[in-house]
Amino acid sequence: MIEENEDLINPQGENQETITRISGMYKDWFLDYASYVILERAVPAIEDGFKPVQRRIMHSMKDLDDGRYNKVANIVGHTMQYHPHGDASIADAMVQIGQKDLLIDTQGNWGNILTGDSAAASRYIEARLSKFALDVVYNPKITEWQASYDGRRKEPVNLPVMFPLLLAQGGEGIAVGLSTKILPHNFIELIEASIKHLKGKGFTLFPDFPTAGIIDVSDYKDGLRGGKIRVRAKVSQLDKSTLVITEIPFGTNTTSLIDSILKANDKGKIKIKKIEDNTAADVEILVHLPSGISPDKTIDALYAFTSCESSISPLGCVIEDNKPLFIGVTEMLKRSTDNTVQLLKSDLEVKLDEFEEQWHFASLERIFIENRIYRDIEEEETWEGVIQAIDKGLLPHIKHLKRAITQEDIERLTEIRIKRISKFDIDKAQQKIEALEDQIAQVKHHLENLIDYAIAYFTRLKKDYAAGRERKTEIRAFDDVDVTKVVIRNTKLYVNKEEGFVGTSLKKDEYVCDCSDIDDIIVFTKEGKMMITKVDSKTFVGKDVIHVEVFDKKDNRTIYNLIYRDGTKGPSYIKRFAVTSITRDKEYDLTNGTKGSTILYFSANPNGEAEVISVILRQVGSIKKLKWDLDFADILIKGRNSKGNLVTKHSIKKIELKEKGISTLKPRKIWFDDTVQRLNVDGRGELIGEFRGEDKLLIITQSATVKTILPELTTHFDEDMIVLEKWLPKKPISVIYYDGEKERYYVKRFLIENENKEEFFISEHQKSQLEIVSTDWIPRAEVIFAKERGKDQKENIEVNLEEFIAIKGIKALGNQLTSDKIKQINLLDPLPYEAPEEIHADEIEVVDEETVESEEKIDKPTSSEKDSDDSELDGKGQITLF
Repeated sequence: MIEENEDLINPQGENQETITRISGMYKDWFLDYASYVILERAVPAIEDGFKPVQRRIMHSMKDLDDGRYNKVANIVGHTMQYHPHGDASIADAMVQIGQKDLLIDTQGNWGNILTGDSAAASRYIEARLSKFALDVVYNPKITEWQASYDGRRKEPVNLPVMFPLLLAQGGEGIAVGLSTKILPHNFIELIEASIKHLKGKGFTLFPDFPTAGIIDVSDYKDGLRGGKIRVRAKVSQLDKSTLVITEIPFGTNTTSLIDSILKANDKGKIKIKKIEDNTAADVEILVHLPSGISPDKTIDALYAFTSCESSISPLGCVIEDNKPLFIGVTEMLKRSTDNTVQLLKSDLEVKLDEFEEQWHFASLERIFIENRIYRDIEEEETWEGVIQAIDKGLLPHIKHLKRAITQEDIERLTEIRIKRISKFDIDKAQQKIEALEDQIAQVKHHLENLIDYAIAYFTRLKKDYAAGRERKTEIRAFDDVDVTKVVIRNTKLYVNKEEGFVGTSLKKDEYVCDCSDIDDIIVFTKEGKMMITKVDSKTFVGKDVIHVEVFDKKDNRTIYNLIYRDGTKGPSYIKRFAVTSITRDKEYDLTNGTKGSTILYFSANPNGEAEVISVILRQVGSIKKLKWDLDFADILIKGRNSKGNLVTKHSIKKIELKEKGISTLKPRKIWFDDTVQRLNVDGRGELIGEFRGEDKLLIITQSATVKTILPELTTHFDEDMIVLEKWLPKKPISVIYYDGEKERYYVKRFLIENENKEEFFISEHQKSQLEIVSTDWIPRAEVIFAKERGKDQKENIEVNLEEFIAIKGIKALGNQLTSDKIKQINLLDPLPYEAPEEIHADEIEVVDEETVESEEKIDKPTSSEKDSDDSELDGKGQITLF
């Protein structure tokens, strides 16, 4: 309301402005509106788990219930008598209840939560209350009523729901200033938790969704504010080029899920060929992959870049005593169970009153008829006289009654018909009274043992309604998907080393590697500077770049070997370090910080390799030793800020690589992904073994070639490869082959003689053919002979290859298997054998009693040799990159 208007007038009488002050209801309008939205629209009540519109729908359905289906439009219209809003909002709310398949028995097209299809118009679909709803939601005798919004009808304040309905259905709403998000839980688990609570035991509840899927509940925090769950679709491999999605995350549908996959494909995050949606009653989405794409890697990419994985933050907010209350699901269930106990108690008390009232009147009726008190009123002429006569006649017989006789009791007796009096059976009347007494005793027993009665009630609910309501959502702990390992590298990285630019748009400059737009790159410059920056079209990182690559912040195996000169004429230092923690776009100095410092030697080693190098000094003065070798394996791996060990005070002419390095780190596990024929360290495919730097792979092909190689992740494998395993040098290879020249089958066993050479291990005749090959210690083979004309069939034989022939050279012919004709040769399970244990140098403990030298010097020829000439030399070193 407008409280005051005051015109400000200047001395000349001119109006300047008008100030209007407001007060009264204007101040409270926003608070009133917020309270209305919170209490009357968005947040469910803790007592019955319903929002007002849901409660009014359920009440209307009970009004209309006659066991048959009603048009939803009719139910919506009836609900509008209680709910002061439009029909559309009521119909939407009713469809949401119906889709939860608990309270409403639906008929017609009610939509599909899996595909996201909406329900048909309310005039086409029908509904009625389910048996479960009729059982647990309604009890008018213990319901508190209030006037409807227009005062014409009565509606329930809360429905007497005797079940944790809110947790079973879940609830979500956005009000003014607060919101609620209570996730649905499993029907059976809720009943079992209620029983545990009644027995005084603890329990734990986790969500269960109608869309199934997989959830990680490690951070659920009982559904309180600040908690979180991760939900995933169930994705599996149908074949080498097809993935199938059979369950989807809660809150999504097949349409939105497919859209997110297509969007990720368009952005280059994943690579797919096409998608088929075969969803009907169950979800089935087929994701077809191009050739050469790993299904395992694509599954991880779907979780990382699409709606196949989502995060849901619950928020337990309910209404209690017209106020918002923030509680967890455990407390919600406890309160719901306790409320159910009180409702059961109220129901029993009502039944007790009813049974006692029936017993009271049945007893009065028997007294009235058995003692023929009805004859006492024949001569009475007034109503008062009739009442007094009956009262007087009953008086001698009512000592056993539990309450006094009222006028209403007497009036009921006068309403008994003559026909009933004439057919009155004393024995049947007594039986009815005794039956009522039994019922009264039973109800009193239940009231005295209320908890046991409540447990029996929940047990009955589980027995009657649990069928088909088993848990759908699988609970599992998730591993975080490293997006940098699963993203498709769909662009190329280039570098202009001289000018110091790195980016994806420098197509005229030097190609570095494939990358993605989410990658970080690490850059080293000749001045000893290091920077890590995001992939971009063009970024300046510093002139004279000596090394650039994609950076993995979780990689602690890549070791950088470096020699630098401190200043323009200072000593040279050697260091080894890993880069694991950085600040993006910050420039780091890897030298001692002296102006004019420069890198003399640098190598990046993805598996911690330590090479041997030759250091060559300039011939200046009387230096005794101009060349010596350094082994990076002798240098400890330290932080990037370490000064390093002193190499020499003299000027280095150049540094040469003498011997490639082997890994100095712990062994790493390597897998082989058969689908894409690639090695990986990400756990995809079959585990080959744990590899140290010197360990190699053994590869045997169907074309009878054998070789050993280092397990580099970029290796390409031949299509006819039949053996891929970790190579054990002392483990023999056993072979049965057909020699085309001699037309006989031969057996041979051999060891690899030339590690770095691919060799042919059977005769090179064009008809020679490899039959079987085994890398078992004691292999066995079954020989099946061909039937020869005129001869009896020769029985099959088993051959122990280890006993059949000794180990010979790879070029040896071998021993003839048999002179008889062979139909088939099968490899059998090997005999048991305990392989010798591998011993590696890095596993042997060495005790050295000598004092360890400081990190400033190493056990190699350096300035500690007391050179005759200690003058500073200014020669420039040669950079060698590997």
